[in-house]
This record gives sequence, structure tokens and C-alpha cells, in this order.
Amino acid sequence: FPESYAATVRMTIPSYEHEGMIWSVLVSETAGMNIVPADPCLCSVVFHDGEFKETDVDIEARKTVTGHYPDTEHVKFKTLPEVTVASCTFKGGYHFITEVYAAVVAWLDANGYESAGPMFNIYHVSPHETQNPEEFVTEACYPVRKK
Repeated sequence: FPESYAATVRMTIPSYEHEGMIWSVLVSETAGMNIVPADPCLCSVVFHDGEFKETDVDIEARKTVTGHYPDTEHVKFKTLPEVTVASCTFKGGYHFITEVYAAVVAWLDANGYESAGPMFNIYHVSPHETQNPEEFVTEACYPVRKK
């Protein structure tokens, strides 16, 4: 992915199922700012813990934008660096995500790559666009480098 500029919020949430909390903060604090989405606009969440956690999950929501905006209490605008990733895009509910992660990790091992940063999901079609989980489109991304 090329360098991009994004509205970001980083916080600790009770569990993965509470991810909507972070999106609510991003949306509410930027509601009156007339933000122009990037083209394409990528909405993603970075998982900073590096491994699965039952509670107190450190995540960062990112929405790519065009233009520059002032930071708010929780929303920080910043340039995201270029990143090379191994990714897998899948359609369907989030209950498939563990299988998708396992497939990407297996591909990394089989092809001589290693992790080069925290993994993230890009939500191409999310609960923001549809309430039907069968229509969700998610891209699981692992920053990588050759071993």
C-alpha cells in the first residue's frame, strides 16, 4: 500500500466484539469537519497487541482522507507509511477470520516471509454499509519482509 493520510483513533477496548466503540469515537469527533474521504477510502483496524487477547485489546482505527485537518481529543491525523503486505480478501461474516489469518500465516511460512509489523484488517464492506454479514468483504493484511 502506498503512503496515505488518515484520521486515526487508538484505544484499548474490552474485547474484539467491541470494535464498534472505536469507530463511534472517530465518527462522532469528525462529524462536523467536512472530511473528504481518499479515493479509494480505506477503513482499517490495526491490532497492536501482536497476538490474540481475551480482554483489553489495543487497536487503532484508520480512515484514509484527502486534505489536512486538526486533531481532536481522540482523533489524530497522520501520514501512514508505505507498507508491503501479504493479504487475503474474503466475503462473509467475521466468524471466518481465524481461518483466514491461519491461511495467510501459512503462506508467509511457505514463501519465505516474516512479519514486519502489526496486522490489520481493511473493511471494504462492513456493518456501516450492510447489516447482512454474508455481504461483508474484509481484507486481512500482514505487513511482511523477506526472511
